[in-house]
Amino acid sequence: MVQENPTASAPTSFPGDPALTLRNVTKTFPGVRALDSVSFDVWPGEVHALLGENGAGKSTLIKIISGVYPPDTGDLEVDGKAVRFASPGEAQAKGIATIYQEFSLYSELTVAENIFAGHMPRSKFGTIDWSKAAREAKILLESLDAGELDVNSRVGMLSVGNRQRVEIAKALSRKAHILILDEPTAVLTQHDTERLFGVIGKLTAQKVAIIYITHRLDEVFTLSNRVTVLRDGKMVGVKNTRETDESGLVRMMVGRTLELDPSAHPELPTGDHPVVLRAKGLSRAPLLKDAHIELRSGEIVGLAGLIGSGRSELAQAIFGVAPQDSGTVEVDGKLVRIRRPEDAIALGIAYVPEDRQRQGLVTAMTVSQNIGLTRIWQLVRGPFLDFQAEEKLATQYIDSLRIKTPSSRQLARNLSGGNQQKIVISKWLAIKPRILIVDEPTRGIDVGARAEIYRLLDSLAREDGLAILVISSDLPEVLRLSDRICVMRAGRLVAEFNRRDATQESVGGAAIGARSAVDLSQNY
Repeated sequence: MVQENPTASAPTSFPGDPALTLRNVTKTFPGVRALDSVSFDVWPGEVHALLGENGAGKSTLIKIISGVYPPDTGDLEVDGKAVRFASPGEAQAKGIATIYQEFSLYSELTVAENIFAGHMPRSKFGTIDWSKAAREAKILLESLDAGELDVNSRVGMLSVGNRQRVEIAKALSRKAHILILDEPTAVLTQHDTERLFGVIGKLTAQKVAIIYITHRLDEVFTLSNRVTVLRDGKMVGVKNTRETDESGLVRMMVGRTLELDPSAHPELPTGDHPVVLRAKGLSRAPLLKDAHIELRSGEIVGLAGLIGSGRSELAQAIFGVAPQDSGTVEVDGKLVRIRRPEDAIALGIAYVPEDRQRQGLVTAMTVSQNIGLTRIWQLVRGPFLDFQAEEKLATQYIDSLRIKTPSSRQLARNLSGGNQQKIVISKWLAIKPRILIVDEPTRGIDVGARAEIYRLLDSLAREDGLAILVISSDLPEVLRLSDRICVMRAGRLVAEFNRRDATQESVGGAAIGARSAVDLSQNY
């Protein structure tokens, strides 16, 4: 029996009627029941977290709320009145707005033009009232603590965090009082994440009802009043956030107890774990400036820092995607010259990029074709590809990494984010690397797949002796995985911590340049 608590109960701190109610909603696609008699509600002023693994039904649920899909059966109410949406426009007219990771903004238009896109204020003569648009856009932004934004600036020139604020202001300009936030912090810096939390606090004070979808459980406990968990299209239960804990939510999501932490990391004796890679003084304009790093066999090094600090640029310089303008790289103590990725691969260096969809996978190709890409020349027999050899290679990694796929011939784009990430890692493990660089290993991945990725990286270091560099914006992830943590700021390594002494405060402080943080930038 999946349902633990099939009916959402009213949170005691929110009297009155819910802003949104769904009762026994079911949605079926060919061969798949995406939602099975799901009930859900959210009150004015409440932050209601929606959790579940990839494929649990979260996306289908929010698309029904947003008017993208009609339910097969079940009822929807907004402000106590029955509704039936035939389009997203009808949902917007009832005050429902959804903000996805990919913003629906026009880069070449101004902030004010984006906020009022499709409903610009008009003068009494019917022409666009530009001054009124600017005034009202300014008022909306000030209500979100973003009054410093110039309403006449082009949106394409703004940071990700500021574009998100413009998106929220756009929703409020249409009188939205039910706001769905889908993985809102996935691409934000720590500073922008904290600002978003402040914005959410202001919105709930204005009685906006918020549905918050995330894979980051710490955010659930920071923000939400209640949490609903879906699994396999069914509602497992609704909990008051203060009455549950992380392990309880994980158990609800995956149906079992799940250990998120990797195995205990022993202290690494320097003599037993030689330096495999040493980079000195790497620079590449404009973001990489005199950067240094060392990687040892059997060690996981976490690389932290704000977006724009040079983390990914350091990895790309080492791998030859964007070769350094100056500086040196040594592998096994020997000076090497890496001008392109092929040079790095020949030295046993593999790189899992940040954007698996655009840089790591060919989504229109199959699982086996993607895994075989790095070994393509070894899989060729004369003028033809040896499909049996490709299949054998793919099956090896499908089994060892537990990739969930109907077959090796399934298209990569049809798999979940966690399984896509495993395919990218498999592709690089196929070259038998000694050095593995992984950029944002669990971005957009559900909690079950995240735990599997953690265990995989831990095993590759402990059992196979790989030197692993993990780049992540998620500080708890860095702390969980790493033996040693390096922090970058303004293109340089500015601090280094061992696993025992690192805390979120110390690592985060070094990333933003807090005075109390140890600064190593002058020591190299």
